[in-house]
Amino acid sequence: MIEAAPTQLADAIAGGRTALGIEFGSTRIKAVLIGEDHSPIAVGFHDWENQFVDRIWTYSESAIWEGLQACYASLAADVQQRYGVPLTTIGAFGVSAMMHGYLAFDAEDALLVPFRTWRNTITEPASVELSSLFGHNIPQRWSIAHLHQAILNGEPHVPSVAHLNTLAGFVHHRLTGRRVLGVGDASGMFPIDVTTGGYDTAMLARFDALVSGRGFDWKLVDLLPTPVPAGADAGTLTETGARLLDPSGTLQPGAVCCPPEGDAGTGMVATNSVARRTGNVSAGTSIFAMVVLEGPLAAQHSELDLVTTPAGDLVAMVHCNNGASELNAWAGLLGEFAVGLGHPADPSAVFETFFTAALDADADAGGLLAYNYLSGEHLTGFAEGRPLFVRTPDSRLSLANFARAQLNATFASLSLGMQVLWDEGVELDSLYAHGGLFKTEGVASRILAGALNTPVAVGEIAGEGGAWGIALLAEYARNHGGAALADYLNQQVFAGAAITTVHPDAADVAGFNAFAERWVTGLAIERAAVENT
Repeated sequence: MIEAAPTQLADAIAGGRTALGIEFGSTRIKAVLIGEDHSPIAVGFHDWENQFVDRIWTYSESAIWEGLQACYASLAADVQQRYGVPLTTIGAFGVSAMMHGYLAFDAEDALLVPFRTWRNTITEPASVELSSLFGHNIPQRWSIAHLHQAILNGEPHVPSVAHLNTLAGFVHHRLTGRRVLGVGDASGMFPIDVTTGGYDTAMLARFDALVSGRGFDWKLVDLLPTPVPAGADAGTLTETGARLLDPSGTLQPGAVCCPPEGDAGTGMVATNSVARRTGNVSAGTSIFAMVVLEGPLAAQHSELDLVTTPAGDLVAMVHCNNGASELNAWAGLLGEFAVGLGHPADPSAVFETFFTAALDADADAGGLLAYNYLSGEHLTGFAEGRPLFVRTPDSRLSLANFARAQLNATFASLSLGMQVLWDEGVELDSLYAHGGLFKTEGVASRILAGALNTPVAVGEIAGEGGAWGIALLAEYARNHGGAALADYLNQQVFAGAAITTVHPDAADVAGFNAFAERWVTGLAIERAAVENT
């Protein structure tokens, strides 16, 4: 992927003809530096993990800044090693992060309570009340649901709230001094009116009326960051921001900054899925699908979030809290077993062996059942989760069937939400998949195609994921020349890109449907586990 001559790339780096994207994922913060042809030329990483503190999934504020600096330092070291030049300047910059959740600040920009991430399923009363009030599905993850739940709970910090933000917006504000948010990320805070690109004014008024009389001296719109579309002016990297990003003092300020975006939006960009009738599936700690709609849906559905692309077009989002974490845990166990046998294997080889085995499985996973619920899952009505593996005496237990059951389980909740879209008559021209789950060629993409009964495309370059997507948005902000985002991606980034499309196999479709029927019935087992352990 890094193919240009090192001397040419060194010149581009020294001249600031680059764009940098940093994305805060659930388990890794990743940086991608791209060159003039939009291809990655250097990368940086920092692993981190959420904590479950006082029954809240959170990351500490110190972990955010330490992680940002460590990730950037990793990138700068990669640049120095590859090209022999220090990273002193970048042309454009963007930050992305996990969407949703609750970051509340007082008038001095101090964090009032620990960050409540998207993973928490603690706002059901607020979610139900607001969904009814607005006539618009308000998922438990959304910032407005968290705020209203804090109001319902009588939490003492609420009167002091002066600003709300997402993680991406929070970091962007500290780096640029600008309190703006990409419209895609903003649409996970509060509903967006796609005709204006701003928050829905009628719903804002309903919320203010709902909480009037509680003694708050704020209006909701004053708490929310200003939503802006891709390509809009979102400020520049300030001197303070440059020192926060790079305490060594090497990096200079002045980079053009794109609107901060959520990981859903950057995944759409990284898979060229921002045009109508396109969609993508992103698989990581969570798994979600984004489908760009041609028009409004006929009805309100609790399984579907209505959000937007980074350009502001309407999107139906199927979000599942639980993705590939349980698969990762089992792969880790298999790796330990290999060590115990005296044959340690690289983790990537363990994953490839584990995943590839699924191709030899019975299409219905041999009667095995698996549940990947480490946390609650709103789509099936669980406030908490318990990872489970279940078999009957006549199930056919083998490595292949076990691997197939774990992969099927990863897509099971998603398939329920996607069926709601198919029932609405939504049609797609393409559905792209990205994330580490799809790195083993032809396995997860084939099983996903069977689970959704639709073709699934995987592109080589999208393997760099959302960090690459936000780098593209940064370059777009600096140099889009008036082109629409979809046209820019089609004509300047993805023209001639290598794409592999997997079409659903009839046996896989039938096998997954049989698995899914058992899986839905078996949710009673999952519920019993939650209630009794």
